[in-house]
Amino acid sequence: MAGKPTELTELADLLEFRAASGQRVIAALAGAPGSGKSTLADKLVGKLNGRKPGQAAVLPMDGYHYDDLYLVPAGLRPRKGAPMTFDVGGLYHTLKRLRARDEDEVAVPVFDRKIEIARAGARLIPKEVPVIVVEGNWLLLNQSPWDRLRPMFDVTVMVDVPEHALRARLRGRWERLGLTEAEIVEKLEENDLPNGRWVRDGSVPSDHVIRNG
Repeated sequence: MAGKPTELTELADLLEFRAASGQRVIAALAGAPGSGKSTLADKLVGKLNGRKPGQAAVLPMDGYHYDDLYLVPAGLRPRKGAPMTFDVGGLYHTLKRLRARDEDEVAVPVFDRKIEIARAGARLIPKEVPVIVVEGNWLLLNQSPWDRLRPMFDVTVMVDVPEHALRARLRGRWERLGLTEAEIVEKLEENDLPNGRWVRDGSVPSDHVIRNG
């Protein structure tokens, strides 16, 4: 996880400076489940767009979840959110399209957590947007096929949160969604927290680290 400790405003300054050259800048914001990376990505993009409207957009990795229609018969539904439950190739080719910047806009999927389904084409990213913030658990995972994503990123960031804070946040998430205590414990101990340790121990060092807990 080694990287320069960085505040969100510093990161916004860096991305804005890099984008001033006229080249598109793609940043990876990685972190464990419950680390707050989605919220941080939205805040970062909000800062950039507050300075200059249309300067940044978020690409959420969760939009590339495989659907339950595949996960259930494949026996992977209990591990939803683990590396093998994502369409890495789809994300890779979307990043290539965003990098090429030769289309007026690129449609990307967005995951709807309330119904556990990725909505295709839910967000459009115009070619004029110079900064793309990609957020997700496995963006820096040091294993195939995830490692093919790294050349797509100009800046990499890891969100660092202690495990006790992750546990509390994830428990709160599942409680709000109405899960039973048994279901919450299963999700925490069999999927979410093991995935968090995998992110922590299996990712390549990032350029920057944001402490968020």
